Amino acid sequence: MATCASCGLTFLFGGKRVDNLRFCSDKCPANGRVLSVAQQIPNDAVARLAATLHRGPCPKCQGPGPIDVHKTHTVWSAVYLTSWKSKPNIVCRSCGTKAQLLALLSSALLGWWGFWGVLVTPVQIGRNIAGLLHSPDPYSPSDELLRLARLQLGGELMNEQWVV
Repeated sequence: MATCASCGLTFLFGGKRVDNLRFCSDKCPANGRVLSVAQQIPNDAVARLAATLHRGPCPKCQGPGPIDVHKTHTVWSAVYLTSWKSKPNIVCRSCGTKAQLLALLSSALLGWWGFWGVLVTPVQIGRNIAGLLHSPDPYSPSDELLRLARLQLGGELMNEQWVV
């Protein structure tokens, strides 16, 4: 499985390759410029933003942190068509658990109804269970939160450069 260098989604087939980066769709390579700018941002600036996000309130429920990345994995199938995706959610542990449980239930009900669904559904259910059992460290931002903070800073820097 590959992970999109832009949005962080996990995919098995297809995608686009630009230089040494892999992207999940045609729209994600457009973010390649943001990635190249983001890679030049000093690590301490990224760490400061990630720490601020980590200590802040949950964007979903407005409850207290810590905030981190909690991924959900879903699949649905209909005879010959199967769709699956992984989505990063920047939320508190409680909201992350609810989203993972909902994704697990959704996949368990809707994933089996196609040829590929029979193969992919157990994988997505297992990934949600693993996410429920292994939560991010509550005392420091995860690598995934650091990656998303770097992308946010890169996007902000790109916007400032294009305004001039």
